[in-house]
Amino acid sequence: MTAGPLLLACALSAERVALRPVARAVARADGAPGGDGPGPGPEVRLLCTGMGPQRSGRSVRAELTTRQLPYGALAFVGFGAAVRPGVRPGDVLVADEVEDADGTAGATSGVKSLVDALERAGCTVHTGPLYSADRVVRGDARSALSERGVLGVDMETAAALRAARNLRPELPVAALRVVVDTPERELLRPATLTGGLRAWRVLRRLGPALGAWYRDPHPLPSPLLERPS
Repeated sequence: MTAGPLLLACALSAERVALRPVARAVARADGAPGGDGPGPGPEVRLLCTGMGPQRSGRSVRAELTTRQLPYGALAFVGFGAAVRPGVRPGDVLVADEVEDADGTAGATSGVKSLVDALERAGCTVHTGPLYSADRVVRGDARSALSERGVLGVDMETAAALRAARNLRPELPVAALRVVVDTPERELLRPATLTGGLRAWRVLRRLGPALGAWYRDPHPLPSPLLERPS
């Protein structure tokens, strides 16, 4: 079992609100369904980084350097967009690696245990690469990412995990995005409201899966590479 607090990070204040019951569920009983876990779970620190790669990287870096808590794992969790057709709002994207415009990439930890736990909780799960952009991705840009094999897109995860990897290379990391919009239903369309509500409900139910991931021994990820100066 991993030792030390869990750093549960997100980008937006709305995500932080949705993740409060998740943090309580993990801390209460290792996130076990029905509260029947093996005992009290880890301390959970909920960090809202702000939107975009600069803010997310800076916030995680500051958290790990100024607080100097013996974190046992980091999970970056929130809403995201699918780039592949056929993924629906409310589905969960579990990144097995993360990349950005500079081509930096690294694997996450314990993907199988996390996917298994999410499926036991009734979630529809997709696994694959997550791309972190510096702006909202739409239309042809999504299609181009899908053709490269990318599963979903966000704006913060690569920078956050890179900051963690540079400071704590031994830290297990996970990256989850609950789908709000898809290639068929992009942002700023009427269907966004329905998709957003569905994603909100799913995000609030991730405690059992994250607790199971945290307490399951998993190999360390490959290091995220340093961004070229």
